[in-house]
Amino acid sequence: MNADVVIVGGGLEGAAAAWALARRGVTDVVVCERDTVGSGGTGKSSGVVRCHYGVSSLAAMANKSLELFENAEEILGTDIGFHQTGYVVGVGESNVDALRASLADQRAVGVRTEEIDRAEVAKLWPVADLDDFAAFAWEPRGGYGDAYSTAQAFAAAARRDGVRIRQGTTVTEILTSGDTVTGVRLADGSTVSASTVVVTAGPWSVPLLAAHDIALPITVHREQIVLIDPGVDLGAVPVFSDLVSLQYVRPEVSGDILFGNSDLATLHPADPDNYANRADSDFLELAVGKLAHRFPGLPDASIASTYAGCYDVTPDFNPVISHTPIDGLVVAAGFSGHGFKISPAVGALIADLVVDGKSRDADIPETDFRLSRFAEGALLRSPHPYVGAGEMR
Repeated sequence: MNADVVIVGGGLEGAAAAWALARRGVTDVVVCERDTVGSGGTGKSSGVVRCHYGVSSLAAMANKSLELFENAEEILGTDIGFHQTGYVVGVGESNVDALRASLADQRAVGVRTEEIDRAEVAKLWPVADLDDFAAFAWEPRGGYGDAYSTAQAFAAAARRDGVRIRQGTTVTEILTSGDTVTGVRLADGSTVSASTVVVTAGPWSVPLLAAHDIALPITVHREQIVLIDPGVDLGAVPVFSDLVSLQYVRPEVSGDILFGNSDLATLHPADPDNYANRADSDFLELAVGKLAHRFPGLPDASIASTYAGCYDVTPDFNPVISHTPIDGLVVAAGFSGHGFKISPAVGALIADLVVDGKSRDADIPETDFRLSRFAEGALLRSPHPYVGAGEMR
């Protein structure tokens, strides 16, 4: 089999890349997915949509992705489960200056965001205790979505444009001639020849690149999620990122609340092919304590269910979207929990790298996401880091 481009991995980013390439006129594309579209980390995403990043290029990617989330039926031809509830973030006194500086940078790349006062947040989340916050930011265009549905929609739109998506197709090797990529080898021994290979296989990208002495510095982190029955009808509450007690919550369509831990100072390494798909007792105790502190107005709340997924985390908690030392080999991995909210822009950047060799968007320079930054000691960090809550910003 021959193609112009092979994409390794049919998760959210691979599907977004396939769709974006087709939009750029590159339709001789084969996506090789070892299981089914969206069956890996994509389906475990908590689905938060926000543009609140201290790294301007990430804020720009999230902001540009909103156009697709808000207009998915028109653009992709189907609903992707996006709920525009709004997004609020609160910080303590030590992070007020960083919040305000970050908001200014976000607005500079087009993000619609503003500082709001405690009384306004109390209207949004009347069951919350807000006394230990010193400042809040509000994004009316934020919310949450469904990463699995979004991946399926990207894949379906790409198929309509002629992209071939091969499910149950495991790539075992990237093929090269000298320092140039020539295609991939599949588990059945067959090959797909291509002058460009894009690896979007999350943590499974690491061994594929390592076989060519390319170090992709990823730690697989097990991320636990708890779903809470609030015991009352909360109505239309927004996503709430609490950077004081380091948690985030968002509503579910069912009326439950999804709880996630924002404290990633200590990672919990895991095997992405073999990890417990539930929260453990220590995490449940942590979740209950944080929720009780922040939401005393929910005395009858109870645990509805739990699950776990994996983040592919880089040393600076930001993704690699990059050319590699092998000509024609592009990698997009290490999304560190950011992947869903920036996925449309990720697809566009990958398409730019394939077609033009560089980004077409001045607000999203490809150099920010280069793989070589780790060897260079030039990590991608916010210029306005939050004390105690810097990993995900």
